[in-house]
Order: sequence, then C-alpha cells, then structure tokens
Amino acid sequence: MKQQSKYAVTGALAGAANGLFGAGGGMFLVPLLTGWCGMEQRRAFATSVAVILPLSAVSAVVYWLRGGLELAAAAPYLLGGAAGGLLAGRLFQRVRMVWLRRVFGLLILYGGVRAVLLL
Repeated sequence: MKQQSKYAVTGALAGAANGLFGAGGGMFLVPLLTGWCGMEQRRAFATSVAVILPLSAVSAVVYWLRGGLELAAAAPYLLGGAAGGLLAGRLFQRVRMVWLRRVFGLLILYGGVRAVLLL
C-alpha cells in the first residue's frame, strides 16, 4: 500500500474513533503512525495532536448539531485543558522518549481496563 494511502487510512481510523468515542483518536494514531507508517515516535506524538484538533472540531460540530453537546458544560474544561496543553508542549522535548512511551502505554492500559470494567 502506498504511503499516502496508509496515512489516509490511519486518519480515517482516528476520525472514526474520535466520532464514536468522543475522543481517543490519538490512541490509534500514535501506534499506527509509528508502526504502520514508520514515523519516529516523538514526531508521531506531535502529529497526533495536530491531527486530532480538526477531527475533534468536526466531531464537536456533529454532536452540537444533533443536540448532544452542551457548550456551557464544556467551557470550564477548556481553561484547564489549554493550560495542561501549554505546559505539556513545553515539557515535551525535555522528557525522555522511554518515559513518554511508558506513560502513554499506562494511559492506554488504564483506559482499556476502565472501559472493560464499566461495561
């Protein structure tokens, strides 16, 4: 499969995850970008953030148009999310890749366990 096709399929999977689960596209993107598309891990993390922003915006608009999004309820989280994003973006280059992978893996594991146990 051509590289551009791999990127398109990877983006489609991330968009589907984002649309179905409200988020989580990055959980698909990072492993697919590194393993399937051959991207370096740190670049895959950064690329994932850049891809998820428009995917999240599209998903939010769809939810809003269908009456499933309360902007007033989301607003308080934006300030904390923006602050966390700025802080993490500044720390990103300073954290060793092994620790980024470990924390990312633990985050995926935590999400998976919660999803299974809450069913």
